Amino acid sequence: MADKVQRVPYYYTVVPDKPGEGAKVFNALKEAGVSLAAVVGFPQRRRAQIDLVPVDQAAFKAAAKAAKIKLVGPKSAFLIQGDDRVGAVAEIAEKLSQANINVTAVQAIAAGEGRYGAILWVKPRDMNTAAKILLPAAVETPPLPLGD
Repeated sequence: MADKVQRVPYYYTVVPDKPGEGAKVFNALKEAGVSLAAVVGFPQRRRAQIDLVPVDQAAFKAAAKAAKIKLVGPKSAFLIQGDDRVGAVAEIAEKLSQANINVTAVQAIAAGEGRYGAILWVKPRDMNTAAKILLPAAVETPPLPLGD
């Protein structure tokens, strides 16, 4: 089975890098019934950045606004889902490398039951070219939760 690659909108928020700050964001979204297709968090000096890929942008933005979560975005990334195999991410990185596109960041994980998921970023100036390479029909589709 071929990998499913989608160009997806993501947003980020910056919170203090201390216990409970991420939980506040996640709980507010949970209470509003917001589903996320991907989440990546990392420290940034004395703060932490949380990247969020919502399944439903409208519901996500409304919940964030109600919870007073300051968002930046939307920005674009690629959400990748597929059958787990040796070199799955290497295949994608090689395709982009052949087009002289640098991968800015990537997070990938084995999802169990022979599946994997990843989120991949390239520079904004490279998004359209990368989409032509990675997307089968260059059609943007709404993100689905990992595993679907």
